[in-house]
Amino acid sequence: MQHAVGSPLPPPHQPGHGPAAGWPPAAQHPGSHHPGPHQGSAPGPQGPVPAPPPPPGFTGAPPSPPVPPPAVAQQVPMGPPVPDTTGHVPLPPGGPVAVPSTPQAPMAPDPGATTLAVLLIGPAGAGKTSVAKYWADHRRVPTAHISLDDVREWVRSGFADPQSGWNDHSEAQYRLARRTCGFAARNFLANGISCILDDAVFPDRPVVGLGGWKRHVGPGLLPVVLLPGLDIVLERNAERRGNRRLSDEEVARIHGRMAGWYGSGLPIIDNSQLDVPGTARVLDEVLARSIASPPKW
Repeated sequence: MQHAVGSPLPPPHQPGHGPAAGWPPAAQHPGSHHPGPHQGSAPGPQGPVPAPPPPPGFTGAPPSPPVPPPAVAQQVPMGPPVPDTTGHVPLPPGGPVAVPSTPQAPMAPDPGATTLAVLLIGPAGAGKTSVAKYWADHRRVPTAHISLDDVREWVRSGFADPQSGWNDHSEAQYRLARRTCGFAARNFLANGISCILDDAVFPDRPVVGLGGWKRHVGPGLLPVVLLPGLDIVLERNAERRGNRRLSDEEVARIHGRMAGWYGSGLPIIDNSQLDVPGTARVLDEVLARSIASPPKW
C-alpha cells in the first residue's frame, strides 16, 4: 500500500548512471570526491597550515605559510515583512445590538443615516419582503436585507413545508432559520452594516416570536408591524407562486392572529393604500420616532 505524503523523493542514484532527470546534480570541483558510506567529512584545519617543502636545489628563504582569511560572520539581510496575500480580513466579534441612544439635539433623528436593526412583522401577503428590499436599497448607509423565508428554504433535501402540516420538523427548521438570521444580523451590525429582517411573528407566541428575536439580535432591535386589510392580503397572496402561496383560509387565519398586535405598543403601518416606496417613507417616519423613544417590548 502506498501513501502519498509530502513531496516525492528523488530516485536513488545507481552505479554507472548519472543523476536522475529533473533533479539537479550537486556542484563538484575537479578532483573532489564524496565520502563513502562509512566515511565522514574531513575536519577542517584547526591551526596554521604548514608551508610546502622547497623544491630540490632551492637555497632561498622558505616561503611563509599561507595565512587563512579571517572568519567573517555571515550577515542575513533583513527585508520588509511579507504582506498577507491570502485575502483574509479579520472581522470584529459580533455582539447584540444595543438600544439606540436618544439624541441630544432637538431635531428629529435621521433613520436613513443611522445604523439600525429592524424587524418587519406581518402576515403573508403584507408586502414585507418587497418593502424590506426597497428600504434596504435606498438607504444612505450600508444595509442588508435578511429574509427568514429565504434562509429557511436553504434546506433543500428534507425541507419541512408548513403547508403540508405543521409538525416538529417545520418548527425546528423555523427555529434554526431564526437563529441563523440573528447571527447574520449581529455580524452585519458589528461591521457597521444595518439590517432589516422580515418574519411573520405572532403576538400570541411572545417567547418564540419577539422574545426569540430579542435574544438572537439584541434589545436594540426595532420591531414594526405591517398590517394591511384582509382583502389586500388575499389579493397579494393570489399573485404568489410556489410554496409561498397559501390558501385563502390560511391567510385569513394568519391575518386574524396578527390583529392581536393592536394595543401591543408596537408601531403598526396599514399599507392598504400605499405602494412600496410610500410604505418605505412611512417606515422611516416610524423608525425616527422609535429611535427617539424605543418601544417597550
